[in-house]
Amino acid sequence: MREETKKNVKPEVMECLMQIFQAEMSGISRYLHYSFMIMGHNRIPIQKWFRDQAQESMAHATEIGEKITSLGGHPPMVNARIEENNIHSVDQILKESLGFEEETLDLYKKLVKLSGDDIALEEMARGYVRTETEHTDEVQKMLRSK
Repeated sequence: MREETKKNVKPEVMECLMQIFQAEMSGISRYLHYSFMIMGHNRIPIQKWFRDQAQESMAHATEIGEKITSLGGHPPMVNARIEENNIHSVDQILKESLGFEEETLDLYKKLVKLSGDDIALEEMARGYVRTETEHTDEVQKMLRSK
């Protein structure tokens, strides 16, 4: 954390925001990569879904980056690490996506708990908890055979 961070911002809040920012930035790369690797007769709708996820990650990263700077912080230039296992079946990619969504959901839940009296921050985090929960639910449905 930098000196210019507002004094009333807990370091844990800023650290969590930084982790979320990095996760969302890595989501852009992750989902764009996944969209390239989809092959087969269902390519078009699945590719579109992954590209939509990349766009959403960019929107989330933008809002989180703005929140970090409004609190006096400096968004990091480094993304969260992305594992590449070179197995690109739709099921494998969806399983990786589910893991990523669950990790990001946990970060947003942590932010809710850390928000304290900052109602705006808590409301923002709760909105993302809902969105990420919907994503995990959707991916779980996509992974089910019936």
